[in-house]
Amino acid sequence: MQFLYFLESIRNPVLDAIMQFFTELGGEAVFLVLALMIFWCVSKEEGYYLLFIGFLGTIFNQFLKLVFRIPRPWVKDPKFTIVESARADATGYSFPSGHTQNVVGTLGGIARWQKQKWLRVACIATLLLTSFSRMYLGVHTPLDVGVSFAVAVVLVFALYPIVRYAVQKPKRMYVLLGVMTAISLAFVLYANLAAFPADIDAENLAHGQKNSYSLLGALLGFCLAYGIERKYIRFETKAVWWAQILKVVLGLAVVLAVKEGLKLVFSALGFTWLGTNAIRYFAVVLMAATVWPLTFRFFARLGKKKQ
Repeated sequence: MQFLYFLESIRNPVLDAIMQFFTELGGEAVFLVLALMIFWCVSKEEGYYLLFIGFLGTIFNQFLKLVFRIPRPWVKDPKFTIVESARADATGYSFPSGHTQNVVGTLGGIARWQKQKWLRVACIATLLLTSFSRMYLGVHTPLDVGVSFAVAVVLVFALYPIVRYAVQKPKRMYVLLGVMTAISLAFVLYANLAAFPADIDAENLAHGQKNSYSLLGALLGFCLAYGIERKYIRFETKAVWWAQILKVVLGLAVVLAVKEGLKLVFSALGFTWLGTNAIRYFAVVLMAATVWPLTFRFFARLGKKKQ
């Protein structure tokens, strides 16, 4: 806590705003936007790589939160204060840091896959600042951030050769997807059937259980989408820059509409079963990886006409 108290002593409104900006880059929404942008516009293989890092990283993160159940810094030490603008997103247990794992996995993955020096430098600088922001804002300890950082780095370097090898042949990809789905299913069983202590925070446990179903649904959707896309769609990522922007903006709007639309439907029908999250994310992945890519030939032709 001494380091956090030091950071607390140097806070000021300007630094608070800067650190809040960087901390937002570790959110789930930023990961999804970047992963889908790359999947749709740059490289399907790199998109697979980032999504696998995100899937496994989230599973490990949620698993460690439920195992160790370490409270937030201000809960452990009531005298410690945080930057209030960061409180809304600081939900769940403290260890390990989800924001840190998201940003290191995503930007670290981009830096590992891409070869441009300037892009690598920008990604590394951003992920370091985002990781630091979690401590500056007071929502995580150095241990929270350090462990998440290490897990994400291991995934970035471990999955790089595995995905490179797997994308060469469909059977290899199916094996990789099967292993990841099995890991996800194991997490669902742990989060929902394990005998947790009576004093476990109910809200945090519910958060982990909800995420377990969401991840399983997304992975099952990805397994199906990979086969459909490879056999029937085989979309190309190329288009002129303005058509790419249009493709991403409209695509994200469609994916969000499916995600939130199904949420409203299940809520209106009174469905409270956590498994509905699996259905939602299954549908979201199918939309993002198979249905929306059916429009990519149109966007490619738009570019050709403009030229």
